[in-house]
Amino acid sequence: MTRRRYALVGTGGRAKMYVDAITRNYRDHADLVALCDISQVRMQAYERLLTEQYGLPPVPLYPAADFDRMLAETRPDTVIVTSMDSTHHLYINRALRLGCDVITEKPMTTHVDKAQSILESIAATGRRLTVTFNYRYMPLATRIRQLILEGVIGRPLKVDFMWTLDVRHGADYFRRWHREKEHSGGLLVHKATHHFDLVNWWIDSLPQVVFALGERRFYGRDNAAARGEQYPYERYTGEAAARHDPFALRLDEHPDLTALYLAAEAETGYVRDRNVFGENITAEDTMGVLVRYRNGVQMTYSLVAYCPWEGFRLAITGTQGRLEADEIEGGTTFIAGPEEVQRLQPINEQVSMQRLRVFPMWAAPYEVPVTQAAGGHGGGDEALLRDLFLPQPPPDPFGRAAGHLAGTASILVGLAANRSIETGQPVQVDDLIRLP
Repeated sequence: MTRRRYALVGTGGRAKMYVDAITRNYRDHADLVALCDISQVRMQAYERLLTEQYGLPPVPLYPAADFDRMLAETRPDTVIVTSMDSTHHLYINRALRLGCDVITEKPMTTHVDKAQSILESIAATGRRLTVTFNYRYMPLATRIRQLILEGVIGRPLKVDFMWTLDVRHGADYFRRWHREKEHSGGLLVHKATHHFDLVNWWIDSLPQVVFALGERRFYGRDNAAARGEQYPYERYTGEAAARHDPFALRLDEHPDLTALYLAAEAETGYVRDRNVFGENITAEDTMGVLVRYRNGVQMTYSLVAYCPWEGFRLAITGTQGRLEADEIEGGTTFIAGPEEVQRLQPINEQVSMQRLRVFPMWAAPYEVPVTQAAGGHGGGDEALLRDLFLPQPPPDPFGRAAGHLAGTASILVGLAANRSIETGQPVQVDDLIRLP
């Protein structure tokens, strides 16, 4: 059996899911032939993982400046891109132009011009780009898609979608490079690309008009000062004053973070544990978006990055009824029953509570059972990896695999929202990029 050859660029934390899949669960179908990064330290951390923990031979390591040489020497069939969001286009375009297919982490990219360059590369080469929307594979998301396809609520007309990030997960975006919109596109691109893709997929349409408001109301030095709070340090690791700060992340207490980030600081200049109430934060933490789709569906969407619980509340109303979904992934406190308050520990995006209900227009409402699944993103990661690395994935009536058009459509909502925030005006999505 011929195994497909994979090279990976961007050896931060997210890369491990793909490295593990190729070298362990799907080793009968896949070979990891090279790693590439701006950091030799990070690549060596993965090399130790392969050789010391997995007992595998080392793979060639290439600095990012030698990306083209890596492709020429190792001849991968597919390149996996897990680098900083703002650099995705660099590696996607070069890999496509040099004859490789590409798998990229979401978001596909962070800017209109970069997205356009990717579409041009695909048109010129005919190569394939897959965008890894693992939320599509979560059982609850798939069940919603199934109900809509079955016509349970008729034709969708209105979507109300609220997503909250808790003060563990949400704060982490403001410690990392994600807090700078030039690198991430802000949360409306980096994080909400998942959510916008779900809606595009559920209602089978593309965004037409977007209006948005966005502000930074919680994180940042000015907001802390307005609340009378003092956080004078710029980072957490090694800061005695941050000992009792609930937002503190100490890299030296986590071996993986030490190996990938703390040990690489002198080489890269990247500080992974910046103070969420520090300076130089340009991403918003409080956002509201209105979208009209080509098929006439309207959506109201909100994203808040500083809540006590994490998850979403969704309602889709159609011509024959309404479905409502609620999911809690974790948090610091939440109401678990009429009078019970439960403390949660960090659970790494494992689902702790979910509910799906259908309200027919002329009949009694009912609960829809949803099968729980183990693994990251509510079980979505494992299902996604099967689609990526099996030579012949099982048939999927729900069309969960996402290509470049889905990747572009999802970021277009966020890019249009960012422009609307800047201008105070509605944005016609076709004025950014016109999709078929």
